[in-house]
This record gives sequence, structure tokens and C-alpha cells, in this order.
Amino acid sequence: MLTRNLALISEVEGHDPSDVSRVAAALQRQATRDLGPIWEVSATVDAFPRLEDVPVGYWPMFVRNDIEHEGAEGIHLDEHSQPYALITYSDSWSLTASHEMCEMLVDPGGNRLIPGQSPKPDQGRVSFIVEVCDPPEAAEFGYTVNDILVSDFYTPRFFDPVAVESVRYSFTGAIKKPRDILPGGYISWIDPVSNRLWQEKWFENGREFAEGPPLEGNVRSLRAEVDKWTPHPQLSKGLDSTDPTLQAAVAVGEQTAAASSARAARLREEISAVLDDA
Repeated sequence: MLTRNLALISEVEGHDPSDVSRVAAALQRQATRDLGPIWEVSATVDAFPRLEDVPVGYWPMFVRNDIEHEGAEGIHLDEHSQPYALITYSDSWSLTASHEMCEMLVDPGGNRLIPGQSPKPDQGRVSFIVEVCDPPEAAEFGYTVNDILVSDFYTPRFFDPVAVESVRYSFTGAIKKPRDILPGGYISWIDPVSNRLWQEKWFENGREFAEGPPLEGNVRSLRAEVDKWTPHPQLSKGLDSTDPTLQAAVAVGEQTAAASSARAARLREEISAVLDDA
């Protein structure tokens, strides 16, 4: 299995390098333990202080204070059609980074399609765009890795034709049936009759269908077209500091930090004793 190498780079002035390293370690564990076996991908995730330090061949993930243009967040393709991600810094930036990492690893080019019956009753068979984190993207359906908040993602069984009780449709189990969405999420597809993007989304107005723009000309990345059309408030602006999901993750993270500091202190004492006896 070919291993994909990802580089996490923060260009946020004053961003604690330890924070970046902790998130990179959580993303590495999520990719190796959770995403990899389910989607048959292999990846490394490493933190680098500057883009100039990233080896050739790594796919960069940039964390920035201001992406500047609405809809520019997400995964893009460079001049050689290699993916890179733009992530807005916030109190919940790890959730956004996890979302982008999972989608980058499962579908680097953003053009993977899976056929199936449209959620819209009068539409027939359509082609779903593979975006593994969109249906459960709200923070309340995320989970923690190393006590860092990360995104849930659906499994390949998400596109099954019928529901089976014992099947896992998303990693956390929050999605209970094929091609379903959760509050705050959405699913996108192409209608071959009209050659337009369509979505079922569940935002502030409840569940609804939305007709998107026509797919004209040479579209480099279907995922990028969807991202330009779809608002991602939790990903682009982050969670409010009072959000209960974020607060719970922060509280557990503080306990983890205390445990890590205690372990580090004991290990330093042991190393000092070994050196003194040498």
C-alpha cells in the first residue's frame, strides 16, 4: 500500500508549536488507527515550522488566521494536480484539520464518484461525490484522539443500497443508515440528466434539497466546486468557546496535559539519575 505523506504547517503568528505538534500526533493516530483500515489508506502526518522545510512529495495542510476569500477553505489542487489544504485557525481548528485530512486521504483529487439512488424521490440514479466528513461534519458528532477533537467520517458501507442493523455507517456510529445526513451536515451528488450539482442538507432550516450550479467546462475538482457553493460555518469560523463539545474536549485535554507533564518530570529525574551513575 502506497503511503501518503502529509505536512501540517501553521502560518499563524505566535501559534504555539506544541499545539501544532499535538494536533499532528492526533491526526497521525486517527489516520493510522481509524481511517486507514476502513478506507485502505496509509499515511504519515508531520508538523513542520515552515513550508520551506517540507520535503518534496508531501501534501501540505496550511493553518492560517485569515483565508481571505469565503469558500477558499478546504482542499485544492496545485499546478501538478497535487492536493493541499487551507485551514482557518480557530479554537476548534483541529476539527477542521481532521475533516480536511480524512477527505484528502480518501479522495486526493476530489473527483471520486459512487453511483446510487438519489435521496430526492423524483431523481433516480445519480453519482455521489465522495466527501467522507460532510454528512456528520458538525462538532457534536466528532470524537477525540489523544484528547484532541477530530471529525467523524463515513465508511464505504455508507453507499449500501439498504440498511442493515449491524453495519457501521460512520466511524462513531452516529450515522445509522446509508446516504443519511446528520444535523449540520450534507451530501452532494451530480444529476446526470441536468448535469448539475445537488445537495440534501440539514442546516438551520431543517432538511432540504438544493439545486446547485451546472457543471460547465473542465472542472478540475468536484469537491472544490461543492466547497465554493456550500457554507461551512463550523469549519471556516470555528466553534464558539462556549460550545459544549469544545469545552468537553478542552477539559479532558487539560487532564491529559497534567498527566503528560507529570510523566515527563519523572522521566527527567530517571534520566538524571542514570547520567549521575554513569
